[in-house]
Amino acid sequence: MTPFWAVLLSALGAVLLIMAASFVVGRITGKYSIIDAVWGPGFVVVAWVSFLVTLGDGTPTLRWIVLAMVTIWGLRLGIYILLRNHGLPEDERYTEMLQDSGPSAIVRKVQLPQGLAMWFVSIPVQLAMLLERPAWWVVVIGIVVWAIGLFFESVGDSQLAAFKKDSANKGKVMRFGLWRYTRHPNYFGDAAVWTGIFLTVAWTWVGWLTVLSPVAMIYLLVNKTGKALTEKRMSKSKPGYAEYVEATSGFFPLPPKKGPLQQIEKSPS
Repeated sequence: MTPFWAVLLSALGAVLLIMAASFVVGRITGKYSIIDAVWGPGFVVVAWVSFLVTLGDGTPTLRWIVLAMVTIWGLRLGIYILLRNHGLPEDERYTEMLQDSGPSAIVRKVQLPQGLAMWFVSIPVQLAMLLERPAWWVVVIGIVVWAIGLFFESVGDSQLAAFKKDSANKGKVMRFGLWRYTRHPNYFGDAAVWTGIFLTVAWTWVGWLTVLSPVAMIYLLVNKTGKALTEKRMSKSKPGYAEYVEATSGFFPLPPKKGPLQQIEKSPS
């Protein structure tokens, strides 16, 4: 069996190449925000590298299941962000970094932390390529949780894109569909996806050693790059957002609280 440290090092090497390539593309195009679109596909590359490095190891069915879970999630997310950002100017976050410290700031403040997060969060995927004789009932639970997450993320993104496309909604707060039950169905979906992937290895004590991987993803989504930044920006730019926050769950989907927002129609049409 391939030693686990060999898989870890191979995955780390893949992450370094991904980050280096995204930096080069950013330097050539002048849009370092390409790193946002690389986030999901980067996990796909790590999963495939882990899969290929461990050929002949583990349980074939489990290996293919986990590989498919990561590939479907990562490619959907990457394509969505790439299309969403197409034709837009450089993200103001990166513009400010470039003005203050130059391209090196992108490496230090974005790519290195993001690369390390990608490698660490993907450890359950790397481990899944080596495990044998899985408890399939736990794996099935993981697939179900992953599917719920993919539903919330993809449907939430689709609903938000349709909302923004309608010029009549300019300046308004999105609070329809899944957005009535959580202010961040996309981030909740991400958290559920990686919780589900972790569960595919949680039937063994070795798998439980990787529990900090989904915990790290959830922490980043809630407190760092996801929910916290989005709400800080929205609270400054969107009238009515405070009322939306008061009536709607911050992360986990829940029925809307009673209040003024219940008087708003359930769909924007």
